[in-house]
Amino acid sequence: MREHSVFALVLAAGESSRFGSTKQLTKYDGATLVGRAVHLAEDVCGDRTVLVVGSDWQRVLAACGPLRGFFVRNDNYKSGLASSIACGVNAVTHSADAVLLLMADQPLVTAEHLNSLISEWLGAPNEIVISEYSGVKGPPVVFPAHCFDSLMKLEGDQGARSVLSDTKYSIRGLAFEAAAVDIDTPGDLAKLVRNRG
Repeated sequence: MREHSVFALVLAAGESSRFGSTKQLTKYDGATLVGRAVHLAEDVCGDRTVLVVGSDWQRVLAACGPLRGFFVRNDNYKSGLASSIACGVNAVTHSADAVLLLMADQPLVTAEHLNSLISEWLGAPNEIVISEYSGVKGPPVVFPAHCFDSLMKLEGDQGARSVLSDTKYSIRGLAFEAAAVDIDTPGDLAKLVRNRG
């Protein structure tokens, strides 16, 4: 049986309006948030890693160093997160059996968790594997190819909620509390650094 082809999509196109500057370029634990997310994805998916850029894209791209995979530019990034998901999925729709969606602003996500998500997905065309934390289900998440058409039609800033609520898909959750930490404001980052210290 052939191995499933899973592509990692690192979403890093947003304007970071709540942060006040390009948060993807902010450093935590010696690395930029976006660089860390990309290298994590590459550890798991190798050259099947796609960086989705938009706002301040040249600096965001430069912060990652040489990519093992490739990047795509979302020129529609101002419309919200959904456009970045659609842009990334569109780039791999003919090559991938599934996509592993991860954000650039969840610095405590680990390669072990990403590998666990992929391992949990057994190739079922209608099964989505999602992270569970703080009573919610959210990214990182594995979407099978059967979701791609729906993902490419997403609009606005609601992410993939409409796909996750579609009853034709079953949702398998994997507990990972550290994914609850995301960086939206400088205060979030300061709190994280404080707690780490």
